[in-house]
Amino acid sequence: MKEKGGSRAAVDERYAQWKSLIPVLYDWFANHNLVWPSLSCRWGPQFEQATYKNRQRLYLSEQTDGSVPNTLVIANCEVVKPRVAAAEHISQFNEEARSPFVKKYKTIIHPGEVNRIRELPQDSRIIATHTDSPDVLIWDVEAQPNRHAVLGATDSRPDLILRGHEENAEFALAMCPAEPYVLSGGKDKSVVWWSIQDHISGLGDSSKSETSPGASGSKHSKTANEKDSPKVDPRGVFHGHDSTVEDVQFCPSSAQEFCSVGDDACLILWDARTGTSPAVKVEKAHGGDVHCVDWNLHDVNYILTGSADNSVRMWDRRNLGPGGGAGSPIHKFEGHKAAVLCVQWSPDKASVFGSSAEDGFLNVWDHDKVGKKKNPNSPGGLFFQHAGHRDKIVDFHWNSSDPWTIVSVSDDGESTGGGGTLQIWRMSDLIYRPEEEVLSELENFKSHLASCTPRA
Repeated sequence: MKEKGGSRAAVDERYAQWKSLIPVLYDWFANHNLVWPSLSCRWGPQFEQATYKNRQRLYLSEQTDGSVPNTLVIANCEVVKPRVAAAEHISQFNEEARSPFVKKYKTIIHPGEVNRIRELPQDSRIIATHTDSPDVLIWDVEAQPNRHAVLGATDSRPDLILRGHEENAEFALAMCPAEPYVLSGGKDKSVVWWSIQDHISGLGDSSKSETSPGASGSKHSKTANEKDSPKVDPRGVFHGHDSTVEDVQFCPSSAQEFCSVGDDACLILWDARTGTSPAVKVEKAHGGDVHCVDWNLHDVNYILTGSADNSVRMWDRRNLGPGGGAGSPIHKFEGHKAAVLCVQWSPDKASVFGSSAEDGFLNVWDHDKVGKKKNPNSPGGLFFQHAGHRDKIVDFHWNSSDPWTIVSVSDDGESTGGGGTLQIWRMSDLIYRPEEEVLSELENFKSHLASCTPRA
């Protein structure tokens, strides 16, 4: 880790201390050493429920050095259910080993590096990816054939190619929870909006695997093969940023409303019903580049942004108004020591969200706890800090099928003897449950122990 996260010795000491606390802090934890770095990780559909664990798809990428192709990996993940794993088991793992809970299921040879993965909420077998090109690539991961990633292998062909950017669009990517729409931002300073409604009926049908465009390869190129994959033009191109657009997000309740952030430090709200100009533009939303944004699933008035100024800010869109530069955040969450790379609201509680940063921490916050903190040395709203990574955490994703379960991925290959680290974890429920409920359970446990004690 760089100096911003501390010296190597300090990082190792912090990590050792964290590892000793795993049995206390976590209900379940799995560590998976990666062969190659991954810039994105996302949960796919859950496909099996058993007594003690569930099985679920997991999407990640392999960013190689060119000796083998870059790949999009579909893995099968076993997620242990709450209060099943033994404390001594979850704390004993080898940082340089693969986890038995994560098994590679399918490999897609990706045209270029996979910078971002996003799944379609209505059908998480359909995913979008960004690479170093202007295109967005759409994949039906169940219909795509499994490929063997060897040097010289031809690229898999995406099921759709979305066109509309004039320059590379590398990171800003979102799929709509209300309709089969896709949103992207890029170096051309634009936000591009597509509908894949007309194509979605042909995707997600695994019986079509033999006729999927991905069933045969194309010659390696920086972009996907134009000749064989259907192409979709945008519904709209939106202009309002003065620099690269870093992240985009749909409003959970409206396919016509979305937001974006960028290197111009702006937060912009858009409404496709009123045109392609900003509906609301917040100038200087942060004191640096804004890297990430998320819209609250439970209350669509609240938006999060994370920035190179090391802070997370929470916004109420009702307070922003239509004017340029209007509005100020409800709260500034300051607990990271380096640039914030990813923010995401929890699907399990409306006031809870996570943030990951270049300092190697994934912080979990509750804005309902702001002003109620009992520890004066802890930032307001911060109630859990995942310290299992030893370098920047580039992506994480809450699991909507298994409550309070998170997958996170970091670029810490130098520390682990691999390409990076993927971790799947769930904090102890004693940490997030209401205090009176926890105290009642502990009192019952105390009474039980007392009843079991032999009487003299």
